[in-house]
This record gives sequence, structure tokens and C-alpha cells, in this order.
Amino acid sequence: MGARRGFVTLAPTAEDRTNFQNLAHVSAGLGDMSIVTAENRMKRKTDLSIAESIRQGLGRLTPKERKPALALLANYPVPGLEPVAQFAKRAGVSGPTILRLVAKLGFASYPRFQQALRDELELRVQTPLARIGARVPGHRPDGDFIKQYGHAIVTNIETSLSEVPRSEFKGVLSLLTDRSRRISLVGGRFSASVALHFYLHLRELRPRVQLISGQTATWVEHLLDFGGKDVLIVFDIRRYQDDVVRFADEAAARGADIVLFTDQWLSPIAAVARHVFALRTAIPASWESFGALLALTEILAARLQAMSWTEAKRRMQRLESIRNRLKSS
Repeated sequence: MGARRGFVTLAPTAEDRTNFQNLAHVSAGLGDMSIVTAENRMKRKTDLSIAESIRQGLGRLTPKERKPALALLANYPVPGLEPVAQFAKRAGVSGPTILRLVAKLGFASYPRFQQALRDELELRVQTPLARIGARVPGHRPDGDFIKQYGHAIVTNIETSLSEVPRSEFKGVLSLLTDRSRRISLVGGRFSASVALHFYLHLRELRPRVQLISGQTATWVEHLLDFGGKDVLIVFDIRRYQDDVVRFADEAAARGADIVLFTDQWLSPIAAVARHVFALRTAIPASWESFGALLALTEILAARLQAMSWTEAKRRMQRLESIRNRLKSS
């Protein structure tokens, strides 16, 4: 699998994948960061993963610094867990360039940067049983549970929407308004429900929309006709589903544009995605909240309807006409 559309082309080796699995069980904690304006220096923020911070701040990096940043995103997080010299060789830059990138990310040293990556790995593969003990800011066991849980959901939505890059939003809308594009949607075991929700909106607003569902063994049939005019919208959150990742990888390899809805720790699909929405999903429960994902899909559907109202209105009128005929027959 090679990365594409803005990422350097670096195929993860078998050793990379093995290292990823082994390192997933190292250390626990939280090492998230974000890029903020202050000349060309990046500053820490405890809400975003390192990967999402880099994605949002690529424009503030020098050309030399972009190379290791893109190399890291392409096989995230394996390159960053390698020694400096090995990471530099992989990215085709010098060791000092790696250290400058790490410093811009807000880390005092390379070992601290690597520890943050290991901490993220622990969070990315955290099981539901481990997650149930997690606490969110403001949560008190003796408080009003409805208020606290609702606050967590609302905070996820508000924070996620404030962080959505408007350029990504416009880019996805551009794909959705292009009637020459075929839109396919797919999700994992739970996130498939969000894919279905979005599909039901889109199919009323535009033609050539399909939902990929059912047994994963049958998904390969959809890949037969995938090409450069296809858009695959994928929903994948931790613990990222292997068959969904492989399907997206293959669709990208066949020329499809990938739009990824994921969590703040980023699905591996981000390496091949043209557009990525990294949203907040953590709540005081053993599962993830889909509130932010649902909110953004509804916002996209509403904007799509407004942008193409004449065509959408005709399509909805035809649909109602068909429904009325079927009722009277």
C-alpha cells in the first residue's frame, strides 16, 4: 500500500506492521498535541493526537521538515518510534531535521516525543473493558449522570466542529456536489450505523450513491468497478477494523478518493485518505460516542442540499411521486 495525495509514497514493511503490534502494548498515558500560531513554532495542546497536529500544521513546516512529517503520517506511528538516524534515512533527511521537527511539535527531546507516540498507541488499541474506567473532565460519580454524560457528548461535538479544517469541509463538499462521481459509504461493526445514516441523506439529494454493507467477504465485489471517479466515505474509529482498513487501502490503490471520518487518534486509513475528519469520541463509557460524527454528516448533508437545492428538490419530488404511486397501487 502506498500513500497518496499529499503524502510521500512509502509502503509499510512486514517489520513495520509487526513493530506496530508489539509497540501497541507499551506504556499507558496521554501524549496528544496540536499546532498553534506563533511564527513557525508549534505548541502542545492536550486534545489532538500528534498525527492530527501535524496534518493541521503542515503549512507551517519548511519543505525539509515536511518530508519526515509526511513520512510519519504515511506509516504512522512506526517511523517516529525508530532511532533518529533510521527515521532520517527513511524520510531522506538529516538527523538535525528530525530533531527540528520534534522541537516544533513542542517536545524538549526525541525520547519524550517517542514516549508520547507510545502513549498514543496504548490509547488507540484500548479495549472497552479498559475504557470503562476512564474519566472525562467534570465527571463525578455522585453527580447528575444525565447532565454529566450529556455534557461529555456536547463537548465532543462542539470541540470537534471547532477543529474541523474548513478547507477539508469544502473539499468534501466539492466531491459530493460533483454528479459525475459515484459515492460509496462503508463503516465498521458499530460505525456502519453512521454510514447508513449519512447514506439515507445523500441518496435523496444526489444520484449514484451506494452503501457497502453485509458480510465483509462480499465487499470485494464492489472493488471491481472502483476507479478515479469514485469517492469512498469511510467511518473507522478505534480499535480500527482490519477489513475496513484493507478495503479502503485497495479502493485508494484503484484510484478512488477516500474521505475518512475517524477519531482524534486517527485510523490507519488516514495514510491513503484525501480528506480526514478527526473527531472526538471519548465518553465515560466502554464505547465511543458517535455524536460528533453524526453532527458533521448532518451538516454536510444540509450544506449539500443548500448548494444544489434545485436539483435536490427535483429529485425529492420524483421520490415522493414514486412513493405516492406505490401507496395508491
